[in-house]
Amino acid sequence: MRWLVLSLALLMPALAQTFEVASGEARYRVKEELLQVGITDAVGTTKAVQGRVTLQGGRVSGEFVVDLRELRSDQAHRDNYLRQNTLQTDRFPTATFRPKEVKGLPNPLPQSGKASIQVVGDLTLRDVTQEVAWEGEAEFRGQEVRVFLKTEFPFERFRLVQPRVPVVLGVENRIRLEVDLLLRRR
Repeated sequence: MRWLVLSLALLMPALAQTFEVASGEARYRVKEELLQVGITDAVGTTKAVQGRVTLQGGRVSGEFVVDLRELRSDQAHRDNYLRQNTLQTDRFPTATFRPKEVKGLPNPLPQSGKASIQVVGDLTLRDVTQEVAWEGEAEFRGQEVRVFLKTEFPFERFRLVQPRVPVVLGVENRIRLEVDLLLRRR
């Protein structure tokens, strides 16, 4: 009987654990230089984030989807320009991330505490898919995990064209993406 209990205890970390997005926010940040304002961060956010992830041993699978049509900044003109030109949300309404690997995640997952993590996977923007590494932190709270991750890349990595409009003197060739997710165990 003792060997059965020991065998089950050893198998527990290998059992699959699935988490769904309970709430979340995705953001972009791009430095821009505006006429009569100077250098500032353009920030757009959306809470239209869905997804789930399954962890089993050292493997990860799942998908996260962000509705790009819901991105909002402090400027409606910027938002319209991004939707129509840069992101072309009429043809490509979502961004999708499919994780392939999570580094730094404790196994088994703790009931509390924090861990620095790196998540590697495939990000699809418009019709381009590239492998991207996200850096951040996971905070464990019983059946929930709050995850904050960020990554950055140049516009051309996803064949995006830097915005060029008269009131914008320049846009840095660096897009920073951030996600803040509350994942709940299913």
